[in-house]
Amino acid sequence: MPRTAAPPAADPLAPAEAWFAARGWEPFAFQREVWRAYLAGESGLIHAATGTGKTYAAWLGPVLEWLAANPDASPTAKAPPLRVLWITPLRALAADTEEALRAPLVDLGLPWTLESRTGDTSAAVRSRQRTRLPTALVTTPESLALLLSRDDALQLFASLQAVVIDEWHELMGSKRGVMTELALARLRAWRPGLRSWGLSATIGNLADALDALLGTAPDRPPGRTIRGHVPKEVVVDALIPPTIQRFPWAGHLGTQMLPQVVEAVEEGETAIVFTNTRSQTEIWYQALLEARPDWAGQIALHHGSLDRARREWVEDGLRSGLLRCVVATSSLDLGVDFSPVDRVLQIGSPKGVARLLQRAGRSGHRPGAVSRVTCVPTNALELIEVAAARDGMRANAVESRLPVERPLDLLAQHVVTVALGGGFRPDALKAEVRTTRAYAGLLDDEWRWVLDFVTRGGDALSAYPEFQRVVISDDGTFHVADRQVARRHRMSIGTIVSDASVTVKYVGGGALGSVEESFIARLNPGDRFVFAGKPLEFVRVRDMVAWVRRAKNSKGAIPRWMGARMPLSTELAASLRGRLEEASRGVWRDVEMEAIRPILEIQARWSRIPAADELLIERVKTREGHHLFFFPFEGRLVHEGLAALFAYRISRLKPISFTFSMNDYGIELLSPDPAPLEDALDAGLLAPHNLLDDVPASLNATEMARRQFREIARVAGLVFQGYPYAGKSARQLQASSGLFFDVFTRYDPGNLLVTQAHREVLERQLESSRLGRTLERLSTGRVALTEPRRTPPLAFPLLVDRTREAVSSESMADRVRRMQVALEKAADTGR
Repeated sequence: MPRTAAPPAADPLAPAEAWFAARGWEPFAFQREVWRAYLAGESGLIHAATGTGKTYAAWLGPVLEWLAANPDASPTAKAPPLRVLWITPLRALAADTEEALRAPLVDLGLPWTLESRTGDTSAAVRSRQRTRLPTALVTTPESLALLLSRDDALQLFASLQAVVIDEWHELMGSKRGVMTELALARLRAWRPGLRSWGLSATIGNLADALDALLGTAPDRPPGRTIRGHVPKEVVVDALIPPTIQRFPWAGHLGTQMLPQVVEAVEEGETAIVFTNTRSQTEIWYQALLEARPDWAGQIALHHGSLDRARREWVEDGLRSGLLRCVVATSSLDLGVDFSPVDRVLQIGSPKGVARLLQRAGRSGHRPGAVSRVTCVPTNALELIEVAAARDGMRANAVESRLPVERPLDLLAQHVVTVALGGGFRPDALKAEVRTTRAYAGLLDDEWRWVLDFVTRGGDALSAYPEFQRVVISDDGTFHVADRQVARRHRMSIGTIVSDASVTVKYVGGGALGSVEESFIARLNPGDRFVFAGKPLEFVRVRDMVAWVRRAKNSKGAIPRWMGARMPLSTELAASLRGRLEEASRGVWRDVEMEAIRPILEIQARWSRIPAADELLIERVKTREGHHLFFFPFEGRLVHEGLAALFAYRISRLKPISFTFSMNDYGIELLSPDPAPLEDALDAGLLAPHNLLDDVPASLNATEMARRQFREIARVAGLVFQGYPYAGKSARQLQASSGLFFDVFTRYDPGNLLVTQAHREVLERQLESSRLGRTLERLSTGRVALTEPRRTPPLAFPLLVDRTREAVSSESMADRVRRMQVALEKAADTGR
């Protein structure tokens, strides 16, 4: 195609302006600002709403620069070497991104090549890229790290001009983000003028995001944050259950809202129904298909465990408008453009303002279009969260992504990667690593420990040659000499640790995707399960492949995946407490609050609706024993730590045993005898002091750290996941890492990976920093203690959660119904 005609003006932005005009578009001011900043040699962060044009804001800068330097280049000229790296957090986004980036290259007549390199890339393309990389490469942090491990890595990136990190908010705040920081530091060491641009739609702490993106080197140019102030209306509403039970419990609605969901899907041309877990995706897909069998072929499901070909078919169907509805997890949160989508539904609470904004942006994914998301409660109380999320969006209370500080397991992995990729000298690499935000505070002792760990295995493993992965040359260069070490390391690069995946294939047919080994291990031949939206019968498992055949009906187990539990975010929790305070004053703003008014009126009558600065504690006696219900409204993970801490502090005053349960709203402590609550409050039950001693003492912190060490051992290279089709099970990995943990604890007490395991348990699993802030808030607020005669509505879900763990699902449902009937009767009689 001939190059789009550009005006003869000297304006360097002219080709981009002309390309936009040819498509009937007008560039936004923020896009022009990014192009000028790039051409001036600057780096920065682009922060703009989903669907407002961040992709072309970042992409056309490098395109314009090349056009200015090569005004007479022919589209058939030899392709330039690698100039632009485009890093995406999800390999599923690569095809979308590649298609969007290719359009201006073709229209403007650039002789550039553009390819992807992810875990989905074919062997043929990988082989070609081994010889020569394209002009622009779309890749993931893990695939970039693999490129950095090549012995010719320096030559590969010799012409690199720019790195763009898409959806930076998705990477930041995780070890994958730190892996990206380390890769950027390596590239900047080789290419000092390298420009880095991050794209983000939903993040609260922009200054931290910019520092993590650009690093903290003393001579670093300041960089800039460019905001896309483009008018973007976001509408958040909810489907209201036709009947509101006054004593709801988690998940009690199940798929009861199915008729309303079907009706909502019918309203538009194309809809995405988001769920919070892959298991929910399978359940809702089956439910929709059973409700509307005539939608067969027009409805699909999408999650990260499905086979690549199936995911791409779904994505193409969304883009073309072929599909009426797709049920998806976060695998479709991100993406370039699904223009036909005009309805987005969210099953269950989004648990955060940013997540709801991101998912809303999947509809109306164009500048000027309205984005709408409709929430479908799985529990009537989630309607409060919908109203609170709307408040958070209006107040721009978007969650921050807290950076990860100095993970030494990942640093050890990176050191081996660099040793493979041409080798290093310790002082130079230490200085390079310290230019990242994550390792700016790296201590000399920590650096020496990491070097000792990769060269000798540390004190405890120095007698075992297989842990001496890096050797020191006569000239002082550190490198990897053993080919087996190199192979195992390249196969282990990354930070995503989950149960070993088993590929699901038809007997004599194609692949469906993958499920976790622990699920397959529970199946016997002939057992039925539902996966990829299809009823399957398990035949056998061999060499990490589960062979299946089609089953005759859709009844069967749904696979469960790790990492499904999402806690309430700090920002959404604060908005939720504000909504409850309004209700305590009799203010029922918005339809969601009017809908749950019957629930909260019973709560107020029997106990109390807490104000934003109050901690409600309910003391209830039942046949089970003595219950203490605390309601901090801070999210499940914080409550997990608080439950153990409160039980520990109370038991120091009086020997007493507790059974606990917790959810996003509160905590239940159940004991056979009355707990000395007042004495505990006087003694500092809510005090934010001595947490470093009290929190580990209140938990089986050593066992929790032992389990956390599995991830650390895998990332640090202590435990090898196994070669393809011979992977280790989660149990084997846990046993291997547990043995290392025990050996280090006993014979190498100063092992910094063990220290990291304890820190990660507190920070990641219990959110201890947030726990401390919660205690500071509670200790300076008021305590409202009530003694209801029966279990009030806010406490009822906690009662059910504990019951759920003790009885089968069928008998639990019967028991819950009996409890509900008794409580509803008491509410009706006014008692």
